[in-house]
Amino acid sequence: MNKRFRYSLATVATLGAGSAMAAVPADVTTALADMKADGLTVAVAVLVAVIAIAAIKFIRKGL
Repeated sequence: MNKRFRYSLATVATLGAGSAMAAVPADVTTALADMKADGLTVAVAVLVAVIAIAAIKFIRKGL
């Protein structure tokens, strides 16, 4: 078996495995959506805190 054929076979196998979809219960989908919302809330809080710390450092340096 030559290398090119082996690599193309591996690529096809990887793409085939990546496109498989399984049925997921509705409560799992709901839980994932809730986790996404919670993660977004935490990310925004951290971003605001980092901006506030940078602003305080900037103001102190200016005074």
